[in-house]
Amino acid sequence: MFDFGKWTTAFNDFLLGLMPEWGALLIECVLIAVAVLGAYTVLALFYIIYERKLCAWFQCRLGPMRVGKWGLLQVFADMFKILVKEIISIKGTDKFLFRLAPYIVITSSVVMLACLPWGNGLQIINFNIGIFFILAVSSVGVLGILLAGWSSNNKYTLIGAMRSGAQMVSYEISLGLAIMTIVVLSGTMNITELVMDQESAWFLFRGHIPAIIAFLIYIVAATAETNRGPFDLPEAEHELVAGYHTEYSGITFGFYYLAEYLNLFIVSGIASLMFLGGWMPLHVPGWDAFNNVMNYIPSIVWFLGKSFFISFVIIWFKWTFPRVRIDQLLAFEWKYLMPLALANLVLMAVFVALGWHF
Repeated sequence: MFDFGKWTTAFNDFLLGLMPEWGALLIECVLIAVAVLGAYTVLALFYIIYERKLCAWFQCRLGPMRVGKWGLLQVFADMFKILVKEIISIKGTDKFLFRLAPYIVITSSVVMLACLPWGNGLQIINFNIGIFFILAVSSVGVLGILLAGWSSNNKYTLIGAMRSGAQMVSYEISLGLAIMTIVVLSGTMNITELVMDQESAWFLFRGHIPAIIAFLIYIVAATAETNRGPFDLPEAEHELVAGYHTEYSGITFGFYYLAEYLNLFIVSGIASLMFLGGWMPLHVPGWDAFNNVMNYIPSIVWFLGKSFFISFVIIWFKWTFPRVRIDQLLAFEWKYLMPLALANLVLMAVFVALGWHF
């Protein structure tokens, strides 16, 4: 499989031959920032049209069809509309926190996006506690939502923010336990080592029953963590108008809109890394010819394909199941999902201790 690290290393050596180390580092940081922001924008636009088309397909409709071929340019028209809309200043708000909140949410998702390895040698941040770092950064996003709801001086936004805080803090526990189950199986928190360890077989198949249970728990918890339906209680347009971002307009509303879709990609990317091998191709032990053919597919294609598949499943949930009540949502987490995740973590530890895994 091609290693993109050869390109990055060659580019770094080229810069070092032209300028001092601090200059090369500065240029690389600027290029990486531009690449991350560009990927952020492209992925957000893709996911908007992706969900709208899937929603139409599930409901036997066509979806956006008027702007561009098959309606593919509709998302660019929507983006332009958000960019040119006026940012309305609401009386009675805490102006500093009101303006700060969307930047906290968007910064959290951008940092998590930078932690994901997109391919063999295509990773910005790689250190030995990468999984712990991602879990820590993901917890920051809820602060932006809570600040938005409280600072808007609106009862609907406050109710939405309180729902979101209770929901995200609760389901983070099951999400973390599902991830820790795979960490126990692999023995490392380094994301690159996690992916490399799945060269022979993905953890979803190597971990037997505990890995499958952890995968199902992760999908449910990730759906709730990203406020996606049927767990979209913080937004609940039928009850709360738009929830915590009711008072936002223009690009500030766009930040929440973009962060929601990017968080969908991020949780899908983490699922592909933890359970489906990330950018690692599908390898079957003993099928050398098949494995060689799989190696010709670029690693970035594997990662994106797996992530889009997980996103498809989460979007499928939203347009299939009705919204649950807030008491049902929290009862399901604390009475069923978290105890199951804890028991599954212990079960995986027993499997690893006894060697009952591939």
